[in-house]
Amino acid sequence: MYCRIRDLREDHDLLQKDIAAYLKCTQVCYSNYEMGKRDIPTDVLKALALFYDTSVDYLLGLTDEAKPYPRSH
Repeated sequence: MYCRIRDLREDHDLLQKDIAAYLKCTQVCYSNYEMGKRDIPTDVLKALALFYDTSVDYLLGLTDEAKPYPRSH
């Protein structure tokens, strides 16, 4: 999971501070998510999935299908 969020960030040519600003956390906090030093809260996983237009399952490594599920209303 941690490699996946790093790879997505790098694929989008973003810095850790960019994602940290989006998540309203510090760069150090986000860095700890990427390095696996800190568990990622559910609300942060959801926010990352929406930001990258993917599913939480993809972020967690439960599927290799990056395409998100249809969103519920």
